[in-house]
Amino acid sequence: MKFNKSFRLLAFTGLVTVASFSGAIAQTLSSPAKQAILIEASTGDVLFEKNADEQMTPSSMSKLMTVYIAFQQLKNGSISLDDEYYVENTPTWQNWRNTSTQDRGSTMYVNAGDTVTIADLLRGIIVQSGNDACAQLALAIAGDVNVFVNMMNDEAANLGLTSSNFMNTNGWPDPEHYMSARDIATLSLALATEFPEYYSIFAEREFSYAGVNQPNRNRLLYRMEGADGLKTGHTEAGGYGLASSAVSADRRLVLVVNGMSSDNARISESTRLLNYGFRNFGIYDMLEAGQVIDNADVWLGEEATVPLIVEEGVTLSMNRQARRNMTAKVVYDGPVPAPIQKGQPIATLELSSEGMETKSYPLVADNDVDTLGGMSRIKAAFGYMLMGSSGE
Repeated sequence: MKFNKSFRLLAFTGLVTVASFSGAIAQTLSSPAKQAILIEASTGDVLFEKNADEQMTPSSMSKLMTVYIAFQQLKNGSISLDDEYYVENTPTWQNWRNTSTQDRGSTMYVNAGDTVTIADLLRGIIVQSGNDACAQLALAIAGDVNVFVNMMNDEAANLGLTSSNFMNTNGWPDPEHYMSARDIATLSLALATEFPEYYSIFAEREFSYAGVNQPNRNRLLYRMEGADGLKTGHTEAGGYGLASSAVSADRRLVLVVNGMSSDNARISESTRLLNYGFRNFGIYDMLEAGQVIDNADVWLGEEATVPLIVEEGVTLSMNRQARRNMTAKVVYDGPVPAPIQKGQPIATLELSSEGMETKSYPLVADNDVDTLGGMSRIKAAFGYMLMGSSGE
């Protein structure tokens, strides 16, 4: 028999763990971006999305993966920020810095014959968006740009970036070089959470190298209080994009927009969407780990019921109106036959509200229940057949 009990969630109080989900709210908001996604960092909840899984031209936002590989190497001790690298006059340098070639985009102005530190190369990428800096960092780490690109694709797979493929280190247009907005957001969140000791470079507003001072191309840093990253991108194919993040009242939001018509448009839209997330959503501790949610009827057990608990707490980021209207439903096949072991999965808790996808969480038995023996078992079975589990 399927048991299905609904009740308002307001009776629950609790503490924290994370329950990540996508598409959490009805799309009542629109955006001129071709692709966009807004994520609550602490829960992974998606507050807004538009074509978030569409393969797109990421332009220089794909440099975030180049930076991610470097941060990994720094964290595991393979390289250090003070390590020096000698820039040779090779085809790789000539391709991105030789002024006799066609325009190769933004540059750090690293010159053949320079001895440059890893720290300077990272700032050349993050602050100045230097295509030449990406190539030289790849050589410094892997000895070969193609080997480094393979590292990027391997790490993308490890991070679960299912709609990404890298053909170069800097996002130079290539039909086989693509990412999705969701993948860029996932990568951005990983940079912010896994490498706090290096992430602050994204908030630096300017950097000078070779006598050339360049401001950070991410003008959101100047426009919005709390903004601290991450990376702009622009190509004719991809339009204007921005992977950004901001912190307000201890909440971090991560946003990706792409396909905008201008730099002003991407900054204005990023500011609007981030403010929308901070103003209209809150983080709510819904369920405490080990909290008893309901009691399930037991068939032929020494106890008539068994308490059902959530093993992990649940914290959700949601629209405040959705929080007020949330309901809960416990669903299970019952009565549950004894014996029952503590921790045994018994039921499912479904949380729902108008405009929000239903979230499901397993409920498990909070204690053991042994099987009745002898005449007690016979009497209980006969009584259940006559009167039902409730005795009514």
